[in-house]
Amino acid sequence: MSVAGNKYLQTIALPNLTNWSVRYLLDFSFGYNDAYDLVSIGEFLTRNRNLVTIEDTIEYRRVTVKINGNGVLLRNKEIGKNIGTKKQFLVSEGQFIISKIDARSGAMGLIPHELEGAIVTNDFPTFNVDHKRISAQFLLLITTTQTFVNFAQSCSSGTTNRQRINIEQFLNVKIPLPSLEEQNQLVANYNNKIELAQQQETQAKELEEGIESYLFDELGIERNLGNGIKNGIQSVSYSTINKWSLDDIFKKNTITSTKFPLINLDSVCSKITDGTHQTPKYFNEGMIFISAKNVTKEVIDWEDVKYVSKEAYQEYNKRLKPQINDIFLAKNGTTGVAAILEEEKEFSIYVSLALLRPIIKTIFPHYLLHIINSDIARIQFFSRLIGIGVPNLHLGEIKDVKIPLPPLGTQKGIADHLSDLKNQINDLKTKALQNQTVAIKEFEEEIFSK
Repeated sequence: MSVAGNKYLQTIALPNLTNWSVRYLLDFSFGYNDAYDLVSIGEFLTRNRNLVTIEDTIEYRRVTVKINGNGVLLRNKEIGKNIGTKKQFLVSEGQFIISKIDARSGAMGLIPHELEGAIVTNDFPTFNVDHKRISAQFLLLITTTQTFVNFAQSCSSGTTNRQRINIEQFLNVKIPLPSLEEQNQLVANYNNKIELAQQQETQAKELEEGIESYLFDELGIERNLGNGIKNGIQSVSYSTINKWSLDDIFKKNTITSTKFPLINLDSVCSKITDGTHQTPKYFNEGMIFISAKNVTKEVIDWEDVKYVSKEAYQEYNKRLKPQINDIFLAKNGTTGVAAILEEEKEFSIYVSLALLRPIIKTIFPHYLLHIINSDIARIQFFSRLIGIGVPNLHLGEIKDVKIPLPPLGTQKGIADHLSDLKNQINDLKTKALQNQTVAIKEFEEEIFSK
């Protein structure tokens, strides 16, 4: 029966009536692949009853279960006299564990080998797994699916921050359970895609690590890391002194090049400045306003911007109007990360961003971008951070950072090669993410789709 689209009467098959709670029945229902038998969770999970009394003189390992299926880990080690709950349960490798409080957030998993003999309270019930009915890997995989987490939420009740799962409801519900052979095949299909994703991530990481080696080799760079001020008489090469300051001489990181001259950043930039120091008034719409958080991935993030009024934008841009090829460097927060403006865009920047405007006749903009985002510049940035709490880079320190300056043709060749490498890296990371997503999606669709 329905009136104006509102449904007043709903039905449920008697075999699926595992709990006489309307909220439980209506808030959640599995979609099933009809090819698989429905089996109550309690048919393959039995409660661990290995209860022990905590002794004052014994040191115990305690367990924690991470949310979102992120594993079962050692929480800490504690001497018995400091443990308040004196009756706890010993756990064994391979047992299934669930956090009563955080089950709704995916806090479930299997006890690993290294936690054999650890202890848990009643808030972390553990279960022996019938491996003749369900494989451990299949159980672990099915409990990390969003569908299963949603089910755990429907079994939880209480106030918002202290919802505990009802274990009886959890064990009574029926889920689709393929044969062991089919379970193993589903897990193998999943693992194949995950392994491919891991290989792609590894390749991306190796390419990223190779960028630094390539740059240092091409430019003949050697690091000189500051060792700090020590007591006693010390010597220093006169040619390396830029300022008559012990901090500059002994603490700051520097570089040398065996191939090309080193120049200060302000020698290749017509402008090095920062955004407005005024605290803007933000609006839900208006003119785009970005800060250091918008360049943390070496590209400008236009999705998570703030907005200021047109009047404020015009005022800020009287002093500084961004243009194509400007480089924006994070001065605080994720310090030392830079991005380049590659399209016409109307926006303003905050004081947390420095703007570097390359002199095109002297330096290729993307070469400068790659140098700033490499250890060549970053090791110098990090030793020049000022302040405590949230340290930042002062403009004067940015201007003094030295970089190698090859001929323009060499700069462009290096920049083009690095751009190709970063495109490969991004492509590998995208494919890895796609394979991870497809792996779990295909598994869920196989199990939970009718």
